[in-house]
Amino acid sequence: MPEDSILVLEVIRQPDLLKMSLFEQAEATSTLKHYSQQKVDFREIERLCQEVTQILNKANFQDAHAVKSLQKTAQALWDHLLTRPVKEKLKSSLSLSLILSIDEELINIPWELLYDGTNFLGLRFSLGRLVKTKAQGPDLKYRSPSHISKMLILANPTNDLKAAYLEGLNIKNQFDHRSKSVRIDFKSTNIDRLYLKKNLCDYDIVHFAGHCEYEPANQKNSGWVLSDGKFTVQDILSMGQTVSLPALIFSNACHSAKSNKAIVDADYQKKNYSLAAAFLFSGVRHYIGSIRRIEDSASLSFAKEFYHYLILGRSVGESMRLARLRLVKEYGIISMHWANYLLYGDPSYILFKPKVKLSRGKPRINKRIIGFSLALLALVTICICLYIWLPSINPSTYFLFAKSQKLFNKGNNQQTVALGNRIITQDRLFLGIYPLLADAYYRLGDKESALKTYFDYALLAEKRQDKKHITFAYIQIGWLYHLDAEYQKALDFYNKAIELARKNNDKLNEAIAMRKLAVWNIDKQNYALALELLTKSSEINRQRQYLYDHRYNLACDYFDIGLVFANKNDYAAAAEFYRKSRLAFEKLKLKNELSDYYFNLGELYVFEKQYQKALDCYLSGLKIDEFQANKASLASDYNMIGELYVDMDNFSQAEKSFNQAIEVSSQIKSRTDLAEAYRNLGSLYKRLGKKNKAKEYLRLAQEIYGIIDPLSYPGDLRNN
Repeated sequence: MPEDSILVLEVIRQPDLLKMSLFEQAEATSTLKHYSQQKVDFREIERLCQEVTQILNKANFQDAHAVKSLQKTAQALWDHLLTRPVKEKLKSSLSLSLILSIDEELINIPWELLYDGTNFLGLRFSLGRLVKTKAQGPDLKYRSPSHISKMLILANPTNDLKAAYLEGLNIKNQFDHRSKSVRIDFKSTNIDRLYLKKNLCDYDIVHFAGHCEYEPANQKNSGWVLSDGKFTVQDILSMGQTVSLPALIFSNACHSAKSNKAIVDADYQKKNYSLAAAFLFSGVRHYIGSIRRIEDSASLSFAKEFYHYLILGRSVGESMRLARLRLVKEYGIISMHWANYLLYGDPSYILFKPKVKLSRGKPRINKRIIGFSLALLALVTICICLYIWLPSINPSTYFLFAKSQKLFNKGNNQQTVALGNRIITQDRLFLGIYPLLADAYYRLGDKESALKTYFDYALLAEKRQDKKHITFAYIQIGWLYHLDAEYQKALDFYNKAIELARKNNDKLNEAIAMRKLAVWNIDKQNYALALELLTKSSEINRQRQYLYDHRYNLACDYFDIGLVFANKNDYAAAAEFYRKSRLAFEKLKLKNELSDYYFNLGELYVFEKQYQKALDCYLSGLKIDEFQANKASLASDYNMIGELYVDMDNFSQAEKSFNQAIEVSSQIKSRTDLAEAYRNLGSLYKRLGKKNKAKEYLRLAQEIYGIIDPLSYPGDLRNN
């Protein structure tokens, strides 16, 4: 994740106030940096922190009153600690990564639990702590990521925690399918101090599941409990002077080997930090620690979810946040299990570089919603222009145009084409008809005519020196190239459109072009850049919500932000932005534009293995596309429905859907949809043991992929 999308909150403690700055990481080297300050009664803050501890120690975690109490106390901390500018920026930001840079004197504050009135900071952001300390540390040499990472799992060293052993074993099994990129060593029972001192530096990741003891009178004697004693803070500091320690330490340990109670000590932050600081001072990049013992099943669930996302190429902080959300989903927010873990280190750091995905599972780009948005924007623009041009054109043109619009909305695409060409014959310079005519051609699968119509539109707009229409035409031309996988041509037109829009202060088209470019970056898996573009686009539209066009485009922004998160496997965030998009479209009374919403929401249900819900969503989206006779979308629809039937083990329906996709794709000459249908059908036949058919269809898919996207599909699909 690039720096642009990462927020940094710096907080400095002074005798009776806090000074703080909130900025994007890319601004860290700015010559001038704004800060604000807040007068603070630290005795009051300490009392609130104690209240948080007491709430976490409630015996009955099924009591919803405990959550309400936590929200009230945590919101009081939010109000007392943060200045108004910081609070406003945190609440309005679309970023999901937050680096908390704090003085060492502020570690006792439960920053992850601050409540903004809607959500807790640790659930809202991928949050990691960076601590500023007065202690002079050595010059650190951080471990460089290796091509094949090595992981050490230390489970149940004292042989009295069966759950810790099972946790380690489950994590080992989870990594087994990634043996090409991760090598696992699993060690349980009879783990002594000498073993750890000799071998710890050989690993990139260390997961510890066992006991941990803290000694307040002599903190350097605190540490992990092993079979022959403790691996202490002093041991860690000594090692850090001579060797390179792991990049990540996950200490899933309780703080007392003598107690089985899930009690949070009053000084739990200090206890956690004492061991964390030792590792961090010795060259560990990231330290994850638990603050109390929780249910064994919840502990395992968190660890498995964290490593699941980590090996997919997600950042450490994002993997933490998604694991927290998993506990919320499984056990409910009232369980408080999600509040058990702290991260020290940069949350945006990625340990495993993500690989290009060849299989399905990526939500499709919103071909219809953006197509509709552009068509609608063109129509609105023309209505304004008609008011100005009406004396200079044939009056009947306007009424024919209104009629063609109604036909298009009802899915009568052939009639729209016929009437559109009649309008052009009657009044060639009536620009408003061109986008509508091109979209009708595209629905029919006639991409060549659609592209020609948009080029005609651009030429006539240039002849009239109408900058807004020229910009709009460039965007649409780029989009058609984009849909046909001609990425460089698409990029050129998007950049031309953005440059022209900015030159003419055309905010509407600038926002649309940035959203198009964001989808281009989603296809290229540049998710952080896509999110940055969508943030800028949504800000333009949010500031101009009093205009219908900008309200419409803001709904589209929300949809594509959801698409980014879906591609990043952050399904909770994706669902939330899809929901915002749906509500906005329904408020605009544009229900027929929700086909993509239904399909992408269905994809989220697929990942959760709720197949019937997914099918219901897919069929709702299919119904809309069938009503509009949108062949360009139907090809994609049938592919996705077929893939779902495969997941449901309904192979006959899957085969039927893939053949429908091949039929429609062939009719409209959609190479990408046709290649996907061939690949899907080939994979299905391979699964059914029909080897000859499988090889033939996979060969056909490979031929197309070799033309349109050779870098993503370099191998022979028949060998997969």
